Amino acid sequence: MAQQIFAYIAHKNGKADDTAPELLAAAKKIDAGAAVTAIVAGSGVDAVCKEVAASYKEVWKIDSASLAYPNAEVIRKALVKILPKGCVLLMAHDTFGMDLGPGLSVKLDAAFVSDAVAFEGIDGGKLKVVRQEYSGMVSTHVLCDISGGAVINVRAGSFQPDESKAGSGNVADKTKDAGDLAQTTRRFLQVVEAEVGDVDITKSEVLVSVGRGIEEQDNLGIIHDLAKMMGADVSCSRPIVDAKWLEKARQVGTSGKTVKPKVYMALGISGSFQHMGGIKGNPFIIAVNKNAKAPIFQFADVGVVADILEFVPELTEKVSSVK
Repeated sequence: MAQQIFAYIAHKNGKADDTAPELLAAAKKIDAGAAVTAIVAGSGVDAVCKEVAASYKEVWKIDSASLAYPNAEVIRKALVKILPKGCVLLMAHDTFGMDLGPGLSVKLDAAFVSDAVAFEGIDGGKLKVVRQEYSGMVSTHVLCDISGGAVINVRAGSFQPDESKAGSGNVADKTKDAGDLAQTTRRFLQVVEAEVGDVDITKSEVLVSVGRGIEEQDNLGIIHDLAKMMGADVSCSRPIVDAKWLEKARQVGTSGKTVKPKVYMALGISGSFQHMGGIKGNPFIIAVNKNAKAPIFQFADVGVVADILEFVPELTEKVSSVK
C-alpha cells in the first residue's frame, strides 16, 4: 500500500486522548508495515507531541493560540493545506471527530466512513470496513475506495491499544504550512462543566453499572448492595437516567461521563456504542445479560448469560461469604 496513513490525535489538559494508541493499532490493521504519522493541533502542545512521539514514527505539530480550544472549522482548513493528496486519515468517532471528518473528506475529495469498528484488509484498492447498526446487533461490511484518499472515524475501544512505544520521537512543526489559523465564523465562549454529584465516577477504580435489565426502580437496591460489598461505586446507562432512577452524574457514555476504572461490571446493559464510548483505559469488563447476543459480550473479558435480578443477589451472597 503506497498511501500514507495519518492519525489525528485528540488531547486535553496536556495529555493525549486514550484513542491515540488505538488509532495506531487501527492503522496497522490497514497496513501492518505503515509508518503512521500523528497530527497534533492546539496551543502549547509540545508535551502532547512528546508523549505521542513515543509511539508514532513521526508527529506533525500545528501550534497556535487560535487553537487553544479545538475548533473543527479552523483545523479543517489547516489539514487541507498540510495533508498530501490521496492519504488516509484516521480520527476518533467522538463529537469532535463527527464535526471534523465529513466536511474534511469533502474538501479533500476523499472517501468518508464513520464509526468503523474493524478493518478486514484491502481488495482491489478498496478497504473492507466493519460498522455496527441497531446498537451493535448487526454488523455492516462496507467497501471503501481509498485509492483517492479517505477520512475514517474509528469508534473508541474497538482496537486493542498499541502500547509498543516504538516511535522515533521526530516532531515536525507544520504550523506555517497550515496557513492563517485565525478564528472565522465560530468562536469559543466557555466550557460548562457537568455537575459531579455525590460520587465522581470518573475517579472510581471499580464500577458496578446498571442498565435497562434492572426493570424497575425498586430493584436498584440489589445493585447498591453488590457495589457496597465489592467496595465499588454505582454507575448506569442512559435509560436509567432518563427514567430518573439515578442522577445524571452517574451515567456512563458519550452523553454522560467518561470513566477509566480498573474493573467495570455491566449489569443488564446491552453495550451500545454510545455507552461503550464512555469507557476508556482498557478495564477488565464483566458483563451479565440475559440476551446472549447483546453487543456487550463483544467487549467483555467475562460474560454471563443470566437475568441480573436472579444473578446479582447470588453474587452478592458469594462475595459476602468470601470476605
